[in-house]
Amino acid sequence: MAVNSRIIKQITGLKPGPTVVFFGGIHGNEPSGVYALEKVLEPLTRKDISGNIYAIAGNLQALEKKQRFLKEDLNRIWTPPRIDSITDQTELHYEHRELHDLHELLKSILQDHQGPFYFFDLHTTSSKTLPFITINDAIINRSFSKQFPVPIVLGIEEYLEGALLSYINQMGYVSLGFESGQHDDIQAVRNHIAFIHLALVFTGLRDRADLKKFEHYFEQLKSEGEFDTCFFEIIDLHRITEKDQFKMYNGFDSFQNIRKGEKIAVHKEGVLKSRYNGKIFMPLYQQKGSEGFFIIRSINRVFLKLSVWLRQIQADGLLKFLPGIVWHDKKKGILKVDLKVAKFMAKPIFHLLGYRNKHITETNLLLYNRERVAKTHMYKKEKWYR
Repeated sequence: MAVNSRIIKQITGLKPGPTVVFFGGIHGNEPSGVYALEKVLEPLTRKDISGNIYAIAGNLQALEKKQRFLKEDLNRIWTPPRIDSITDQTELHYEHRELHDLHELLKSILQDHQGPFYFFDLHTTSSKTLPFITINDAIINRSFSKQFPVPIVLGIEEYLEGALLSYINQMGYVSLGFESGQHDDIQAVRNHIAFIHLALVFTGLRDRADLKKFEHYFEQLKSEGEFDTCFFEIIDLHRITEKDQFKMYNGFDSFQNIRKGEKIAVHKEGVLKSRYNGKIFMPLYQQKGSEGFFIIRSINRVFLKLSVWLRQIQADGLLKFLPGIVWHDKKKGILKVDLKVAKFMAKPIFHLLGYRNKHITETNLLLYNRERVAKTHMYKKEKWYR
C-alpha cells in the first residue's frame, strides 16, 4: 500500500471547534483505517466542519510492505524514557524515525490549537471480532466512548507498555482506540468508515443534521456486535516471544466465551489453558506480535458508578496514610508502593481509584492515576460530558 504523505488529510474549518486527530496504519498490516480516512475525508471542505481535522498515517514503510512493523513495534515504544533516548540519537532505525516524526507532528498540533482535543487510533485484529473500543481508564474517556454502540474494553494500559494512546492519555486528553474487525475483511473498512463519521459528529466537528446517514452508521456498528455499549476489563494476558513457538488453536474469535481450563493454544512447553472463566480477546493469528491472547470480563455497573464517585472526591488521597504508600509525584498522580505491601493490596481497590498503569522497580511499584492528569476542564462544556 503506497502512502504518499504522513498527512492523509488536514482541514481547518471556517468555524472554531475541536481538534480531532485520527491515526491509521500504526501497524503496517492494518491499512483499513487509512482507506477509511481517505474515503470519509476526501469530499469534506473547510465549510463542512467546525474545528480542525488531522488524519495521520503511522508506519509508512511497514504499510508499503504490509508488515506489522519492520524492526520494532511502533505501538509499543511510546514511553517518555524511550522517546527521550530516541530524540538524543543521531542514527535511528526505521520505527525510531517514525516515532520521532510522529512525536514532532503531535507536538506541533498541540502547540497550534487550543482544543478540546480528541485522538483516535484505528486498528484491526488478526482474529475475527465484532467492532470494539479500547480506552485507558479515565472518566472522560468512558463518558465520550459511551456514545458509540459497541463494547468498550478498559485497562489495556495495565498490560501494554508503550502504546501511542497511553502516551497521549498521560497528557490528559480524550483518546481511544477503535478495532473495526479482522485485517483483510472488507467489513472492517466499512466499520471504520461508520466510526469516523460518528466520531466527527460526537466531537462536535460536524453537525448531526449535516450527516444524512447518521442513523445508518450508528445502526451498522450496533448490529455488528452482540453487545450494546457494555464495559469490559482485561483480567489476563499471555505474553509471548518468537522463541515460544506460540500457535493459537483455530476457531477462537474475540468476545467468545471461554471456560477455565479450556485449551487455547500450544507452545514449546505444551498446551496452554485458560486460567479464568471469561471471554477470549484478541487471540493472535499472525506471526508478529508479543501478546498471545487476553481474557476479559464484563464490569458491574455498580462498580463503574462507585469508581466515578470515588475519583471525583479524590479518595485516592487516603492511600498515603497506609504503610508503604507515598506520593512519588502528586501532580502527575503517581503513587509509590513498597513491593512488600503491594502484594497484599487488592487490585480492584486500585482500579476503583483510577490506578491501572504501573511500573515496577527493584523495590517499589509506581502506580499512575489517569484522573489526576485528565484535562477534565477542557471537556466540561461538551455535549457528551456528564
